[in-house]
Amino acid sequence: MDKVIVEKADGIVHVRINRPEVMNACDGDTYNAIADAWDELENDPELRVGILSGEGRSFCVGTDIKWVDSPDVEGFVDRLYPRMLSLTKPVIAAIHGHCNGGGLEQALGCDIRVAAEGAHFGFGEIRLGWIPGGHGTQRLPRVISLGNALELLYTGNRIDAQEAYRLGLVNHLVPADQLMVKCEQIAADIARSAPLAVQKMKTVVMQGLDLPLPRAVELENEAFHWLMQTEDAKEGALAFAEKRAPNWKAR
Repeated sequence: MDKVIVEKADGIVHVRINRPEVMNACDGDTYNAIADAWDELENDPELRVGILSGEGRSFCVGTDIKWVDSPDVEGFVDRLYPRMLSLTKPVIAAIHGHCNGGGLEQALGCDIRVAAEGAHFGFGEIRLGWIPGGHGTQRLPRVISLGNALELLYTGNRIDAQEAYRLGLVNHLVPADQLMVKCEQIAADIARSAPLAVQKMKTVVMQGLDLPLPRAVELENEAFHWLMQTEDAKEGALAFAEKRAPNWKAR
């Protein structure tokens, strides 16, 4: 049985963690398979956006603790999380059930998070004598307030979907039967946008967060002028004038 299921259609790649018997806890093979899927998203010009989800009753409960005790565990965070950090194409997390530890880190590595009612979130590493090793200590305070992030990290406590939505950890909170519908709706909207512009948009926003405002504005200006020279920019203006859908070429 494949530990990760990858399906592609209409410019969207669905990546589903498929270890429901352990609530989608990830071992090394699983982490590497997810990284492979994000490589494919980044490198395939036909793919515009990804959706990450989990099979069974949970999104992902994090790293498989039994596997952590195995001899091949060294460096298990070295590939997936840097891959997510460098992606120029958007990814949406479709979260249901438990989203903990490395699962929450993967969700934080996504651009947009949608939660089903009944989902739960938390970082329990502190109770194991660890800290999050997949960028969780850095991503969480960039998504919610510092105080709320530190409380979750220091205590290992979990929060429900309503609290996650209140804190801004998730963009949308929907009934469970509407979770994938909502994610696919967002993904389809993104897929209809100009692909080069989406990629530049993500790059400028993410890089700009760590730059002084004047340099961030320069970065935006550079991207704007680069995009204005592309065929897609000309096509977008022409399609608007002709009141038709644009035919994006990603060039």
